[in-house]
Amino acid sequence: MAKKEVGLRKNEKPKGKGTILREKFYRFMQGRYGSDQLNRFLMILSLVCFGISLFGIRPFYVIGIGLIIYAYFRMLSKNIYKRREENSAYMRYEYKAKQRFAAFRRDMSQRRTHHIYKCPSCRQKIRIPRGKGKIEIRCPKCGQTFIKRS
Repeated sequence: MAKKEVGLRKNEKPKGKGTILREKFYRFMQGRYGSDQLNRFLMILSLVCFGISLFGIRPFYVIGIGLIIYAYFRMLSKNIYKRREENSAYMRYEYKAKQRFAAFRRDMSQRRTHHIYKCPSCRQKIRIPRGKGKIEIRCPKCGQTFIKRS
């Protein structure tokens, strides 16, 4: 007859070490912030710093260590409100950077067929087709006119 494990219910298998450690980790992380986009960015930035430090630039190694410490501090923090604010500020900054890059790419793709000028008074971007010679351009936003070559 098989030996019965103590503390187990009927038809329940004994748990392995991995399962017990996973449950302990889940209990430890309850109420903590965890990882987010800012932490992911900090980890990537620390890897870049470590890569640069391989070329003998010591301060980048120290910066990389500091970034990892800060990322783990954020991950294990119980002040969820503050960490969420930090991530929100990062996401706003990242969105602005992505929008600028997308606008730059869009402008570069149109350079073959169009000139893109800025109005001297209101800085509005105005797209003019190439090859029309010297023309007078009227700003649709403020109404000012100026002369440019297309």
